[in-house]
Amino acid sequence: MTNYKDVYGDALLEYHQTGALKEPLLLHSTYGDIEEMPVEVFFREDEDFPELEFIALSLCDGTVLDVGAGVGSHALYLQEKEFAVTALEISPSACTIMKERGVKDIIQGDFFHLNDQQYDTLLFLMNGIGLAKTLEGFRHLLAHAKTLLTDKGQLLFDSSNISYLYDEYKIQRPDYYFGEIGFQYEFNGIKGEPFNWLYLDQDALIKIAHEENWVVQVLYEDENDQYLVRMEPRK
Repeated sequence: MTNYKDVYGDALLEYHQTGALKEPLLLHSTYGDIEEMPVEVFFREDEDFPELEFIALSLCDGTVLDVGAGVGSHALYLQEKEFAVTALEISPSACTIMKERGVKDIIQGDFFHLNDQQYDTLLFLMNGIGLAKTLEGFRHLLAHAKTLLTDKGQLLFDSSNISYLYDEYKIQRPDYYFGEIGFQYEFNGIKGEPFNWLYLDQDALIKIAHEENWVVQVLYEDENDQYLVRMEPRK
């Protein structure tokens, strides 16, 4: 079976062009589940944003980098509020969709490869902080974020404690951090490249943030152990 990188993007593009998918976008995981990804969630209008996302968007300040912008729902909302917002997305197809939807400032690329830019807010929603992949990767992300933030800069992101999955699926916890999960997209019978994603529990987050010299505030938590965080480098 042929592997290629933008299986996720292909599904988004089909949905964008036709309003539906003939076949579902599947997500395989290392905890043993295969889920159907509800692609329409990426195309939400602002009235469909959950409270956590509205709070995060209301806290955006100055110039904003929307990291892992998807098809641009959050960037469009901020753009309408007259923020100077840049949408960063690694998927070429998603970038094409964003342009067609009216996002003005788009960078196709990897967060860790972004240099020589300065922003007041780095925004990672829908667990975009997961691109750190591992606990050590999260430390690297924080270090790189410092190079992209202005003196008044802040980090806004959500994450969640997924320890319940190991009970729900009756599987043994791994010998590495339980929030480091492997995934693989599948669409139209084609599997994309496997990738890792990080889900941080609050204790791990706060410990690393303090060790890396960041001020951390947990601002909101819902009934599903998903929470919103604001962080800034300690002065």
